[in-house]
Amino acid sequence: MSNKSHYLGIDIGSTTFKAVLMSGDGKVERTVYRRTQPVESGKVACTGHCSACGCCSGGSVKKLALEFLRAAGISFKDVDAIVVTGSQIVEDTRRFIPFDFQVSEVTAHVAGAKFLHPDVDAIIDCGGQDSKCMVYNPTMKLWTSMMSGVCAAGTGSFLDSVAQKLGVKVEDVADKVNYESNTEFSSVCAVLSATSINKFKNRVPIGDLLAGACKAQARTILNSVGQLLVNAPGRKILFQGGVAFNKAVAFFLKKLTGSEIVIPQYHEVMGALGAAVIAMRLHDLREKGKLDLAKVEYEPTRGKSTLLRIKSTKRDFFSHDPSKPLVWRNLFFPAEILNAMGCRIRTLETYAALFGRRADKVKEALGRAAQKGFDGQTCSFLRMLEGMELDKPDFVVSTVQPCQQAERVFADLVREHGIPDRLYSLQTPVNSQARNAVETVADGLAEAVSEMEKAFGRKLDPGRLEEACVLSNEAADLARKCADLRFTSPPLVRGSEAIYNAVVFSQLWGTQDLVDIQKAYYEELLAKKAWAEQRYSIDDTHRLLWLHLPPFYDTKHLDFIETTCNAPIVFEETNFVGWGPLDPKDPYRSLARKLLESGFLDPALRVEYVKRAVPAGRFNGVILYTHGFGRCSLADRALSKHLRETLDSIGVPLLALEGDCMDASIDPCSTTTKISSFVEALNLNRYGNIFGKVKE
Repeated sequence: MSNKSHYLGIDIGSTTFKAVLMSGDGKVERTVYRRTQPVESGKVACTGHCSACGCCSGGSVKKLALEFLRAAGISFKDVDAIVVTGSQIVEDTRRFIPFDFQVSEVTAHVAGAKFLHPDVDAIIDCGGQDSKCMVYNPTMKLWTSMMSGVCAAGTGSFLDSVAQKLGVKVEDVADKVNYESNTEFSSVCAVLSATSINKFKNRVPIGDLLAGACKAQARTILNSVGQLLVNAPGRKILFQGGVAFNKAVAFFLKKLTGSEIVIPQYHEVMGALGAAVIAMRLHDLREKGKLDLAKVEYEPTRGKSTLLRIKSTKRDFFSHDPSKPLVWRNLFFPAEILNAMGCRIRTLETYAALFGRRADKVKEALGRAAQKGFDGQTCSFLRMLEGMELDKPDFVVSTVQPCQQAERVFADLVREHGIPDRLYSLQTPVNSQARNAVETVADGLAEAVSEMEKAFGRKLDPGRLEEACVLSNEAADLARKCADLRFTSPPLVRGSEAIYNAVVFSQLWGTQDLVDIQKAYYEELLAKKAWAEQRYSIDDTHRLLWLHLPPFYDTKHLDFIETTCNAPIVFEETNFVGWGPLDPKDPYRSLARKLLESGFLDPALRVEYVKRAVPAGRFNGVILYTHGFGRCSLADRALSKHLRETLDSIGVPLLALEGDCMDASIDPCSTTTKISSFVEALNLNRYGNIFGKVKE
């Protein structure tokens, strides 16, 4: 039985178990780094004696932890605080490890690095499953981070695979590398790289093969997470994690970055060390009774606007009125024109999103699309459309920007339906300020109407279009009032619900329905504002701005942000109405301006909108969901780079979450870690600790 204070940090990764025990005076008492093994037993019945059994994964972890503490002469009850981290921490872990707090791997690695090197401002961590880069941003006074996605090329698993193929012990790789070799291998994919290396093993000396592999590893680390290190040669970078055992990777990282690469003491257990340091801080705050971790609450009434949206969606998407021509539309072609013409509208991307939460339907549609030749390089929205059953339209309207891939798929679909002459592609410039942009788009809209009039055998009533513009102005004005309420109030509604309103993309523009919905929504927000302001001030919580679309198949990531991490999404880009009033007497030019000013066609204008929104909404963090891993033209690398640079200039951090809006199988396991570390950084910046709000 020990009378000393003890703090335990445990890091359970994909390939290793790490633990660090610290004393009350901040000294490292004991560490362990052990590779984990597959569970051999098929037993599911729990014996309750993990220290002797260890048959299940949780029991195996508890057995390792108990052995570690036993060697120090203590048990769990002698530890003042336990903090865990790592990709293998799951819901069941608490049954086996009585931990007090779970921290993200990013924050844990920063805490460990700062403990040993207080002046550090750049860290690369490379473990068995992912790579991470953490850089201190002095403007924002917080750590920003990036993590690799779903590929293993920049991780310890890659070198394990190479070493196994070449018959070399992974711990001997660095000693066998020919550091003067010019041999190069692909760093695009772990599987391709390892296969390529295997092909050359009988023709190229092993030292050259290993040099090529280590160079590929270093290059891939930088390709996936090195964006944060750009324009910073000569700085000191701490290189930690299991891969830091390989000094050859460190050597090539130094050559590629032009920076000093430092491998710190305890590099292999840095996450566990950071967790132990955090455990010490947690215990101190709890002892002083300073933590206030109450969750943000929302006025619970389900409003009329939701019912109106459901009603209009069912009517619009499932109507079969033969007296109204069916028109396929992409998200950007002005709905006012189609509603004025009395069309049944199918906004195809929205139509696909309706099926996003039906996993069986999604799989079937993606499977059919694959049989037609549309693989993962094609946007999953478009693959869904290629695999879904779509009613034959009377006409199809689309825009060239912002997605030319969609334009090609629309053309393919109309060919399949045998109506290639019923597609009109509106020529839209990527630069909203381009010379003659308004006139070009306005002429295109008039031409589209002319083509539809021929197809339908009837004329557009100018009075109907004028009325549609008036109604659109009413709805837009109400939408702006709704936005202003949310910008200037405590959190009023969950962003995880509000994002599905997506008013910018609505096909109800130009109808009384949208006016009624926005009016009901505004009244609801007024009531919610009165309720919220009795409980919170506008500065009591984090205020996040969500950009782009959500993962339609599941709200778990948004729920994790708002519920688990207690960081409200205060507003969503898809509900921001940024265009000016329409002139009913000049509808085509007005609608052209609306299209150009919406922001989604022009990335530079979009970034400008975000820059203006941040101070107006008092946002202290921005999240961009990069659908399609940067392949989507609405959330590609160029946009995220421009956005990051702009937000850096005004001191607001950006979290880019890579995933897919429609395909749940393309979902990196690192997403929750990225979210946790982002919110922990916001907590540290706002409250002085990573846990959350403190009591005065």
